[in-house]
Amino acid sequence: MASMGRLVGRSAELEMFDRIFGTAVARGTTLMLTGEAGVGKSALLDAAALRASEAGFRVLFVTGSPFEKCVSFSALNQMVQPLSDEIPALPVRQAETLQAVRGLSEGQPTELLTVADAVHVLLSRAAADRGPLALLIDDVAWLDRPSAAVLGTVARYLHTASRTAHTGSIALLAASRTSDESFLSGTGLPAYEVQPLDDESANTLVAERYPALTARVRRRLVAEARGNPLALLELPVPLNDAQQTERGTLPAVLPLTERLKRVFSTRIGALADTTRKLLLLAVLDGSGDLHILRQAMGGPDGLAGLCSAERAGLVHVDTATSRLVFRHPLTRSAVMELSTSAERRWGHRALAEKLPEGSEHRARHLADAAVGPDDQVAALLYEVAYSTLHRGDAVGAVTTLLRASELSSTGTAKGRRLAEAACLGANITGDLRNVRALLDNAGDADPGGTDSLAAATAAASQLLNGEGDVDTAHRLLAGAIDTHVRSGKTDDNILREALNTLLMVCFYSGRPQLWHSFDSVVQHCRPPTSTRRLPVILGAFGNPAYGALSVLDRLDELISGLHEESDPVRVFGTAVSASYVDRLPGCRSALRRVIDDGRNGGAVALAIQAQFLLANDAYAGGQWDDLPEMTEEGLGWCATYDYRLPASSGHFLQGLLAAARGDSATAREVADRLVSWGNPRGLGTLRVYASHIRALSALGSADFDTAYRLLRALGTPDEVPPYMPHALWLMLDFTEAAARSDHHGEASAHIAAVRKTDIPSISPRLAMVTDAAEAMALPDFIDHDLFEAAIATPGAERWPFDWARICLAYGERLRRAKAGVDARMHLEAALSTFERLGAAPWSARAANELRASGILTKTVALGTAAPSQLTPQERQVAQLAATGLTNKQIAAQLFLSPRTVAAHLRSVFRKVNVTSRAGLRDALTATYATS
Repeated sequence: MASMGRLVGRSAELEMFDRIFGTAVARGTTLMLTGEAGVGKSALLDAAALRASEAGFRVLFVTGSPFEKCVSFSALNQMVQPLSDEIPALPVRQAETLQAVRGLSEGQPTELLTVADAVHVLLSRAAADRGPLALLIDDVAWLDRPSAAVLGTVARYLHTASRTAHTGSIALLAASRTSDESFLSGTGLPAYEVQPLDDESANTLVAERYPALTARVRRRLVAEARGNPLALLELPVPLNDAQQTERGTLPAVLPLTERLKRVFSTRIGALADTTRKLLLLAVLDGSGDLHILRQAMGGPDGLAGLCSAERAGLVHVDTATSRLVFRHPLTRSAVMELSTSAERRWGHRALAEKLPEGSEHRARHLADAAVGPDDQVAALLYEVAYSTLHRGDAVGAVTTLLRASELSSTGTAKGRRLAEAACLGANITGDLRNVRALLDNAGDADPGGTDSLAAATAAASQLLNGEGDVDTAHRLLAGAIDTHVRSGKTDDNILREALNTLLMVCFYSGRPQLWHSFDSVVQHCRPPTSTRRLPVILGAFGNPAYGALSVLDRLDELISGLHEESDPVRVFGTAVSASYVDRLPGCRSALRRVIDDGRNGGAVALAIQAQFLLANDAYAGGQWDDLPEMTEEGLGWCATYDYRLPASSGHFLQGLLAAARGDSATAREVADRLVSWGNPRGLGTLRVYASHIRALSALGSADFDTAYRLLRALGTPDEVPPYMPHALWLMLDFTEAAARSDHHGEASAHIAAVRKTDIPSISPRLAMVTDAAEAMALPDFIDHDLFEAAIATPGAERWPFDWARICLAYGERLRRAKAGVDARMHLEAALSTFERLGAAPWSARAANELRASGILTKTVALGTAAPSQLTPQERQVAQLAATGLTNKQIAAQLFLSPRTVAAHLRSVFRKVNVTSRAGLRDALTATYATS
């Protein structure tokens, strides 16, 4: 594609770059270049850099490297380094964050969102103070995970801002192979697929670069390359003079990638040994830092061999950053292929010798230099594995543990590290299917270690998540933890995983006796630093009715610190503690980070749980249109990775939504499936889930006797069941069912028990439903104070379904007491909320109450003037819908989601009293005609 300094066949792309950099001066822009290997993405980025520079942009170039992919923030440092002089002028926290990322301070980098914010501020200020910036990122699939996450977030910021003209003069262009998943895959950036050259351009390129080739040979090369510019430029190189003539015979057709590797190997093989060693060091180091390469080569003359590699067109030196840059990724592959294992080990040792003690890079280079077992290096890698985990890279942690096991000389150490890899895989990364094989290998290495805490935890996790066998899992864990604690071992990391697994065993069992054993274990093991959150989890999640109040202050502290938390295990522990005490909104951002990591192949097992926690929050917050997509993604992961028990949480939420919206067939099917799978396994929580779904379905259809029978079976009314966190979600359901089925005494007894445990003090929502439930429990008296207090709860709009049910209950009683005007206000509020949620049976109950009092007819009659009552955004949506646009088209025009458009339309239809777009058009036309 590049011929004598110009690009052939890329005029459209160059014009596009000119438009991009012209637009970016005013409002910024983003673009993702995709295409097959060798199609010319890197050459286009080079051309974009030149165009940007000519347009007055300062260019920052970042290139991914497969050998730096495991080095945290290596790619980000490529970008930040040229802007290092501008970091001190940033706000203190952001400057400290970037210095930590650069390794220039003793502090550890904070959570990735904070790093992304700091980078975004740095770029924005640099663009504002010293002119526009062009950020060019090549080989995005090879960026290290932390850099990828940060740059992905920055890319989303820039893309969103560019659509609203709220950004500085920043242009971001990135390039990746079409088949590669990367940090930019899910960001929504506009993409441009770079196509192979057409035949005319391909012929021109080959003819200009290789004028001596005959037409026949050129036609053969063009046909074989199929428009791939790299193949067109490199395939002629190994041809001898005879092969370039009419009588010559070209080599037989081979796969393109193999031919290109052969080409690069030929050119590299012609270099002197010193030069090839220098290139090998550059590949193994990954950073291209000339200072490191000079030291590793032995001193001041270490770069003497660089000139011949530059003349061969394999590399060039970026003078702005003093880094060695390979002209194409395949050059690096060829360097590795031509090197021997002994040469690679020499290279790793040479690099390790120049790195400081305790450096992660040094440990990894020493590991790659090792020929056989090396316990000292294995111990270093073991420490690196858990520091990698705590930074949020669970996959990297497991991979490092496996390498540490390979380097272990004793069966005991090898078996322990294999078992720990299995444990982290089962609990965090989603490698449930590999647990058995890893444990078998661990047992072969150390037959006496099969009952170790790590092995027991991995086996228990497989039994729990895959089979739902809580009893066997509990026996394994309880015994192993007890043995571990009595032995005096202080392995914080694996003890944390064991206790977290035991926690979920107890939760799904739904049995107090298992929770008692967990409580005993926690008290006896005197949890070390990594497990000090367990009392919070036990109190707020395990037994919130009786234990939450004593730990809420600590939980609130943990939630407030989630923005700085990169460890996905700690994020999950905090979020699950928040789930039953109505504090999930404070965990949303952190949970989304865990989910994004799972989407990128990271902590999949925790991403499943995080997705269902967010779906829980969506249900409570009335974001019901978002819930199906959220649960389907989580259930998809469960099916892919065989996490059958966690899938029950997703099914429960789907069943609950179906019940609330009146899809009784789906609700019944989900409840039946939960019971049929859970009962034989002793999974009490699944039985509670099923009862909740069935009872809510019965309440919606006003079948109070059935709802009462279902919920009464879960416990005695005069006690809030201990170690049943779900009881906090059933107070309103049980009280309404009991009161409406003439069991007022039991309803009152239940609320008295709730008040006795001081549950209302846990959260405003629980205070709201307790007041309402107490009012509902009274048989012949309307307690206006309780109902009014519940309805006026600060922030009640955060729980719209609960709030609307309270309005409905109050309105029902007011209507029966002949307080028609007051009843109408509350019944209409309930009806409006139910309709927005799509809670059809509850809408019908509210409408029936209005109709019974003669209010509904009057309300409908008033609806003919409703267009004037629309909000500005509803009016916009209505006008576009009346023209015939689909929800998706309206969403695109107004920068909304299709779900939001659907919600607005439901509200519009109700206010205007129509049921179709055609009716809406007529209503709006009539309104505007008379206005």
